[in-house]
Amino acid sequence: MWKYILKRILIFIPTLIIISLLTFWLSTNAPGDPVEQMLGGIMGSEGRTTDFMATEQAYMEQRKKLGLDLPLFYIALQPLSVPDTFYRIPRKKHQEVLRRLIAQLGNWEYIQNYYLKLKDAQRLLFNLPSGGPFRKYRGRAYEIINELFLTYDTVKIGFYTTLLTVTADSFAYEFSKLATDTNLIKNPVQEKSAIEEFRKASRELRNAYLDMINNPEVWKNYVPTIHWYGTKNQYHRWISGFIVGDFGISYVDKRPVAEVIKDAVKWTALINIISVILIYLIAIQAGVYSAVKAGSFQDQILTVVLYILYSLPNFWIATLLIMFFGGGAYFDWFPAFGVSSLPETAPLWQRIIDVAHHLILPVIALTYPALAFLAKQMRGAMIQVLKEDYIRTAYAKGLPDKVVIWKHAFRNSLLPIITLFANVFPFMISGSFVIEYIFSIPGMGKESYDAIMSRNYPVVYTVVMLVSILTLVGYLVADILYALVDPRISYSKKR
Repeated sequence: MWKYILKRILIFIPTLIIISLLTFWLSTNAPGDPVEQMLGGIMGSEGRTTDFMATEQAYMEQRKKLGLDLPLFYIALQPLSVPDTFYRIPRKKHQEVLRRLIAQLGNWEYIQNYYLKLKDAQRLLFNLPSGGPFRKYRGRAYEIINELFLTYDTVKIGFYTTLLTVTADSFAYEFSKLATDTNLIKNPVQEKSAIEEFRKASRELRNAYLDMINNPEVWKNYVPTIHWYGTKNQYHRWISGFIVGDFGISYVDKRPVAEVIKDAVKWTALINIISVILIYLIAIQAGVYSAVKAGSFQDQILTVVLYILYSLPNFWIATLLIMFFGGGAYFDWFPAFGVSSLPETAPLWQRIIDVAHHLILPVIALTYPALAFLAKQMRGAMIQVLKEDYIRTAYAKGLPDKVVIWKHAFRNSLLPIITLFANVFPFMISGSFVIEYIFSIPGMGKESYDAIMSRNYPVVYTVVMLVSILTLVGYLVADILYALVDPRISYSKKR
């Protein structure tokens, strides 16, 4: 048995590595920019270069804090046209556009020069005057530059770079007409210099574009290269942190994910432990009774009731429970939302009673469908066992019904029930999205739902990993219980 357990645990390792790689791949390819999400977006077209640089500095610092300034993996197989430092380009959208340009042209040196010139034009844009008629030209230049950052169509890039130079020239012309207006222009020398620098940057951007499209090196896209980055990469940082309990930072409230999960999992575990105890206590009794009375009127009634319970959707039952017993249209017997209404300073016994009062409705809504399903499984397994020869032999020996049913038949009918028990472990972490959301329970189900809706991926992928681990643990526990329940099952080699 111990050798089998050790073997299964060793098999867990490659399984979890594969799951972690898949989870990491999903996290890196998820839509959106986590840094922008944590910073609340990027600055608009107003402000000056100092403001823009401060925003960029904050972006880079947050990116480094999240480890996004590192390469993705230990090694990278890429075309010769993609540099080994491509991961240093900060914004995810910019990386996507540059990869598209590389796929079309293959000349990274020219593409890089075009990108740097575009960054220069963006930086100088914020020094342009923005009062009066200048606001129109500055806003137009801002829109053009934003389009260039998101455009990989070389024809459109040519159009936008030309339009940017025309806009810069129009800006300079408008400034020359109003240069004597002291109410509009406070510092003519400085603002004229800013306009000329922007005009120069727009022309250099146009020239960089022409160099880029006139010097293609597409052949580099067909020459593979391997880059080795060592352990300083995002996957190693993530998985090594996960092993020691560091699950990253929540994108929403910037709290450690471990702290977020710790706060939520206690309520999910509490509700599920109560629910599982009730499920197995009631379902086993109901299933055994139905099997023993198979074909009788009592069995038919119980079977119909179980089918009805299993067919009713839990979100509908949860809504009815709130309507009838949670202060809706009928009785106000139980709290409909939350898990407690008392402060932390209240006596412990009062808080326990208050929490139990709050959890009655959600536990009922969570318990009844699984109870009905498990009772049907128990009934089916028990009926099969009661047909076995050794059961008839036990009855022939004159053993009491209770001894035959509970000592001989019940034990051998537990195998399918044990299989279902393996699913309890991951459910303790994942929780129930529907029940927790309807009853406003701050558990893992509601936390996971909120994380998905807000694209809070560190929480989502941590839950995925923990559920995967607990699923493997659950199946291992089920295998051990098989051997304990049925002596005929042995994992040791027989000589």
